[in-house]
Order: sequence, then C-alpha cells, then structure tokens
Amino acid sequence: MLNKALLLAFLLFVKGTVFGQTADEMIDQAKTLEKQMKEAPALSLYKDVLKMQPDNLTALVAASEICSREGYRTTDKAERLKDYTDAKSYAEQAIRLAPENADANYVMAMAMGRQALIAGAKEKVTAAREVKRYAELAIKFNPNYAKAFYILGKWNVEMLNLSTLEKTAAKLLFGGLPEGSLQVAIDNYEKCRKLDPSIVLNYLDLAKAYKQNEEQDKCIEVLKKAVGLRNIYLDDENYKAECKKMLDELQ
Repeated sequence: MLNKALLLAFLLFVKGTVFGQTADEMIDQAKTLEKQMKEAPALSLYKDVLKMQPDNLTALVAASEICSREGYRTTDKAERLKDYTDAKSYAEQAIRLAPENADANYVMAMAMGRQALIAGAKEKVTAAREVKRYAELAIKFNPNYAKAFYILGKWNVEMLNLSTLEKTAAKLLFGGLPEGSLQVAIDNYEKCRKLDPSIVLNYLDLAKAYKQNEEQDKCIEVLKKAVGLRNIYLDDENYKAECKKMLDELQ
C-alpha cells in the first residue's frame, strides 16, 4: 500500500515537471527570455508548459502573443499562416478557460487582427467586427489595458482604409461596418501612450495618424520620442528605424 502511494506521488511529481523544472519555473524562464528578446526559445518553453498543463492560462496567452508577432515578422507566407493559426488557437483556448480575462481577450483581438491582414475581403470584414469586440472586452475587464487601446486605434485606421471590395463585402454580409475615425484612432493611440509609454509600434502608428491628419508638429514630436525609446520587443529596432526615416523626411 505504501509503495503504491509513493509511486502515485512520484508520477504526480513527474507530470508537473520537465527535466526537473516545474511549470512555474519554466514560465519564469520563458519570461526572462522574452525580456532578452529571445522569442523563439521562450515560445518553445511555453509550448513545453502546455504539454504538461494544457490549461495553463499564462502560457496560452504568451504563446498566442508571440505567435502573432512571429507571423507578422516572417516573410514566408506558409509560415505566417501557421503562426497566425496557432496564435488564434491558443487565444481560443485561453478564452474558453477565462472568458472574462483581459489578457485572453487581448490576444484574441491581436490574433484575429493579424489574420485579417492576409485574409480575403469577406474574411477580413468578418474579422474586423470581432477584433473590435475582443479589444473592447479586454478594456472592459481591465480599463488600463494599454495594448488593447492600441488595437482599437489600429482598427479605426484599418476601417478608414478598407478597399471598395471590402466595403462591398461588409455591406453584403452585415449591412456595413462602423465607420473608422482618424481622430478616434489618435485618441486611442494617445491613451495607449499614456498608459504605457514604452510601446514603440504605438508611437510609429500614432505618428502616421498625425501625419495623415496633417498635424506635422505632433507627428515630429512623437517620432523624436520614439527613436529614443529602449527596445522591448524583437521588432522594435526596425520600428525605430522606420520612425527615424519618417523624421528625416519631415525635417
């Protein structure tokens, strides 16, 4: 009887560890790798956690967000599609686990927004409705969710830039979509900047919005701040280079 109890305890311990690490330890290590902008090994660790604990919300959210970023970064179409499909799959699992979790709703909005970038007209307008809904839910559950405000800003710009085909598809499918607003986009980007002044991509898109709105002084001010920011994500150096190029062209 004692031997059976010891065996059961051992099996439970092994289930919660991989190569001597617990899931929590692996998540801590993955977060450290993310801070070092080593996203591929971080994602691999999150996947290992999910093999041990398929319902680990932290790992699902992180894996989804990294897949969305990796898909946006790659130039290989098949790889991009796989990354975006994985991002949405992880987000769906997170939503099922915690429908009122701000992070889960945010990564769903992000995954669907990234998928929409490579989708056809019908799929894009269908996704557009859901992107806005999930971003708004993230803010409902966390009113200070900076990255969700960024997504709403991006959503407004994308709505303004829908093609004629996409607008026709929206009308046929849903009777139309809400109008995008450049000023609302700017307001959301500024809200994101206020809540988290470290997001380089937000500065880049805010500057573009100010430029489109013919507010050159504000555009230049944003770009000057952007180029001096510390890199947080793997793509930040490229975003800053784009900001520098815009700044040189305007000055």
